[in-house]
Order: sequence, then structure tokens, then C-alpha cells
Amino acid sequence: MSLILFAFVVRVRDGLPLSASTDFEHNRELQERKHQLRTISKSLAHFPDWGTVKGQQLHIHFTSSEGVSYLSVCHRSLPVAKAFCFLEDLRWEFTARFDSTVVALAARPYPFLEFDSTIQKLKQQYNQSGGPALEVTLAEVQEDLKIRPPQVINLDEVELTNGITNGHAEQSPAAAGKNQRLEPVTPPGILSLVLNIMCASLNVIRGVHLIENTFQDDYEGIWNVGAFFLAFICCVFQCHLYLFHSSQKKLKSFSLLIIIVLCNLYLLGLRNAWQLVFHVVVASLSTFLILTRKLQHRTDDCGV
Repeated sequence: MSLILFAFVVRVRDGLPLSASTDFEHNRELQERKHQLRTISKSLAHFPDWGTVKGQQLHIHFTSSEGVSYLSVCHRSLPVAKAFCFLEDLRWEFTARFDSTVVALAARPYPFLEFDSTIQKLKQQYNQSGGPALEVTLAEVQEDLKIRPPQVINLDEVELTNGITNGHAEQSPAAAGKNQRLEPVTPPGILSLVLNIMCASLNVIRGVHLIENTFQDDYEGIWNVGAFFLAFICCVFQCHLYLFHSSQKKLKSFSLLIIIVLCNLYLLGLRNAWQLVFHVVVASLSTFLILTRKLQHRTDDCGV
């Protein structure tokens, strides 16, 4: 049984992947740990030089030095000292081949893929013999661990730190809503948009026409003008609510529907019953579609 399953080398300042071992095992927990490696790698600047994230069967160990961090996914039966000894050997091998200037100038992910062969040899050595060839190295690591034990990292804290680092934590509801995606627009949705635009156009045309008559005769019809334009604004907002996610969608949609109904009832003398029914039905259809259009579920990116 392999005790060291995966190794990962990243740049600390931005979590840029530099190299990784070839993955030959595909169990579910390993894939989860690999996904967590990405989260951890983006938060390394906030953690001490070495730490551990414990899992059910697999643990993550990492150590950082000179702007580069070395991470591994190991079986829980592997002693902690040997896990960090592996990381120390990995660090020596990496720094012997790549200097800090080359690492700092790296601009694309995995620029040192050729280092994979070195990682594989080191993994094979540890998995076959159960530890390093030099017991002196193991003894030094054990002594360091006694003096300065690795910090046990809580994964929830890692994800929170990563969110704050990338500007996604503690967002206001309005800001969070802007980052949500709704389900695709349906044919009934397109129909409701067209009908809503038609109702909005009829309201603004009638309102403008009534303004001319009101200014020429008297100002008694100014409330009718206001009702037409208020209904126009509500139709426009119904289109916006359907197309874009908004907080308190239910409250806003019902409020718009009630205002449209009241405006049309007020304008009953200027509209016949069929026109009133048409406007109310279109507003009701729009409200129903606004409330039934759900947020789109996004799948997590689980690759490393």
C-alpha cells in the first residue's frame, strides 16, 4: 500500500502550481484532498512554515521555505516525522535544480513539469522502504517536530481565509446577488418579456398623449398621467427582475404586481375591461415566471 499518494509544489505568494506528481490512484478521498490542496495553496501566506490538515484516511502535510511550499497527501498510518522528512527531501531536490529567481519569474501553471520524475523517484523510495535512506535526516526532522510541532489546520478556517484573500467573504446580499447566475430564459419567459414591453409601451404612449390634453385643457388629469407612467415603470422593473437575480425577489415582484393592478383599476375609465384584464394577466404571468426562475447550480472545480 502506498503511504505517500500525491505531492504538490506551489509558489507561496500566489499559490501558482509549479510541479506535481503523476496521479495513479483514483479513490474518492484522494480527489477530495487534491481539491483541498488548491484551497490551501492559495492561503499559504497566512499559515506557519509547516502544518497538517487531517482527513479520514488521508492527511495533508505541507512545509514552506524561501517562497515555495511543498505539500503531500499521505496515508494516516505514515508517521508525521517521515511525512515531513519526505517534504524536506523534496525541498532539497527542488532547490538544487531551480533557483529562487526562476521560481519568482514563473508566469504560467506547472512550468517545472519535468520535476515530476524526481518526485516519483522520491515517492517510490519512501513507499518501498517506508522511510528515507539517511536516518540522520529523519532524526533531525523528529527533533524539529518536538521543538516546533506542525500546526493542525482546520479546513473550515482554510476556506474562510481563502475567501477573504480573494475578496469573496462577508459579501453583502446585494454584492452576492450580482455574482449569481439564473437558469436560462425559457420560451414562456421570452413571451412574458415581449408582452411586458408591449404593456410598458402602451402605458408610456397613453401617458404622453394624455399629458398633451392635460396641459391644453386643465390639470385634473395629472393623476391619470401619473398612473400611466407608474405602470410603465413597474413593467420595466418586472423585466429587470426576470432577467437578473435580486435580493427579496418575492417581496419586490408582488409589490410590482399590486401597483400595476391598482394603476389599471384607477384607469378603468380610460381603459375598457378587456384592456384592463390584458394588463393584469401579463403582469401576473411575469410575476409567476419571476418567482419560478431559480438560481443555476454550479459544479465545483475539483482538479489540481
